Amino acid sequence: MGNPLSFIVLAIVFVSCNSSEGKTALPSNVGEVIIVKTPVLNIEEANRLAQLPLHCMNTEYPNKLNQTIGGASDLKTPKELHPAFYGCFDWHSAIHGHWSLVSLLKQFSEINNKTEIEQKLLHNISKENIEQEIRYFEGKHNTSFERTYGWAWLLKLAEELHTWDNDVARQLESNLQPMTHMIVAKYLEFLPKLNYPIRVGEHPNTAFGLSFAYDYAVTVGHLELKSLIEQRAKDFYMNDKGCPLAWEPSGFDFLSPCLEEAALMKRVLSADEFKTWINYFMPELMDKSFHIETGKVSDRTDGKLVHLDGVNFSRAWSLNYIAKGLPDYKHLRNLANVHINYSLPSIVGDSYEGGHWLGSFAIYALNSIE
Repeated sequence: MGNPLSFIVLAIVFVSCNSSEGKTALPSNVGEVIIVKTPVLNIEEANRLAQLPLHCMNTEYPNKLNQTIGGASDLKTPKELHPAFYGCFDWHSAIHGHWSLVSLLKQFSEINNKTEIEQKLLHNISKENIEQEIRYFEGKHNTSFERTYGWAWLLKLAEELHTWDNDVARQLESNLQPMTHMIVAKYLEFLPKLNYPIRVGEHPNTAFGLSFAYDYAVTVGHLELKSLIEQRAKDFYMNDKGCPLAWEPSGFDFLSPCLEEAALMKRVLSADEFKTWINYFMPELMDKSFHIETGKVSDRTDGKLVHLDGVNFSRAWSLNYIAKGLPDYKHLRNLANVHINYSLPSIVGDSYEGGHWLGSFAIYALNSIE
């Protein structure tokens, strides 16, 4: 993108992701397109982002347990209840914090604190700790704990370990395997009973939960789970039309209901089927001047309002997935970069409300760039 492009009919303006507020805003002028710098996950960025899960993975308090109490005997500390995944404020954030470190180690063997990271992963994801995590799910009152957001991230962690050719990964994958099998079984039991999809922009979003589980199923060759997700996705979404993207985001969304659904259907449909489906569901995506404003964060010390940094990252990974292999949608990659560039400069060194989880979203969004 460094060559002169003045011969193009559209006016193209080059801007850096290092603006004074770490963001850029596209103008409303019809026909004007801004090309933004593509963010890069390099070793410097990896070292910066790794500090977030390293800081929180063994930080027990503050903690939001989301636990159903069946009696006084259930009143235990977070570390007693969840010896593997007790840090980072809540269980699911601890899961994707561990995924973050695995992903970074896998990509950057020269990362700072490599030995410390490996030791912490091996200590937390031990056979004994995973056995205790499973016992928690076996309790009478918490069988649906973290359905399906935490389940999805557990399978994403399992997938990342499975695809990492490393002795540490083999040990971690083996230790985690009983819990991975348990979560797969929970998906297989739950999905046939779900009559209607959940379309919110937070944790219960069905499309998000199915997308990560589908990725796992494809990667490890779990045909039963793959087939079930394909069928349920079509049951839920095949006839959807005219998704109201203008209604997004809600005040503290961290997922886009429209784009998460589109990214899921891109996974389960053939290219031709998807192009037909998306033309009814979100026809505006075909427009090369298509634009949606980034989610604006007014207070990053507010645990809910900072969710909008998350919606920027999750929109980016969905847009990039939709564009993958479809030349007619490649312009969506630039819009994805706009969203990443808005939020990426702000998540390190900021408050714990965002720092305990946003690094994972940033890494996954950066990993989606081709």
